[in-house]
Amino acid sequence: MFDFLQGYDVLGAFWMTVKLTVLSAVGSLVWGTLLAAMRVSPVPLMRGFGTAYVNIVRNIPLTVIILFNSAGLADIFGVTMGASDFKIQGFRLAVLGLVAYHAAFVCEALRSGINTVPLGQAEAARAIGLSFSQTLQLVVLPQAFRSVIGPLANVLIALTKNTTVAAAIGVAEAAYLMKTMMENEAQTLLIGAVFAFGFVVLTLPTGLILGWLGKRLAVKR
Repeated sequence: MFDFLQGYDVLGAFWMTVKLTVLSAVGSLVWGTLLAAMRVSPVPLMRGFGTAYVNIVRNIPLTVIILFNSAGLADIFGVTMGASDFKIQGFRLAVLGLVAYHAAFVCEALRSGINTVPLGQAEAARAIGLSFSQTLQLVVLPQAFRSVIGPLANVLIALTKNTTVAAAIGVAEAAYLMKTMMENEAQTLLIGAVFAFGFVVLTLPTGLILGWLGKRLAVKR
């Protein structure tokens, strides 16, 4: 029944999806946290940059960002991301695009968590001599992260599914292989079912685990 899978590296394609997801998730969390810090910063220039970045990037389709990275950064400006191999370059450009896009959503999730922290705690931290950055790192962000594990889980699940856009620039992840198999094999429905099941396996446990973790670590107020 599944003889059509022979000759295709399905596990390798999903492993590429996992690598895209993990690297992009880490990058999005770091950049999104910095953007959230900018959005609540007392410095108007930083607030303006954070606000402009989030509002602009969230309204640009991810496909456009990924294609711009390939056709714009790589082909026009010669940005190779430190790779001479085309496949590695495409992978790194895809990660860059995914990070740039999803960091905006991480930022907004974190900003909503920051807004749940009572203002009095930040004022008390400033009163004992902590700077804005110290207050953010030691008092505000730890509570904000615990408050938004659920929303961040949703961003991670969306990121996992959005890795399929990397196929547009030739990254050999799951969606790219599925397209190739559908072009070469007659079992279209079974191929679609196999890859749909693969994404369910990747995303469903993630949502369940992070949902449970969010309830366990929720800040009691």
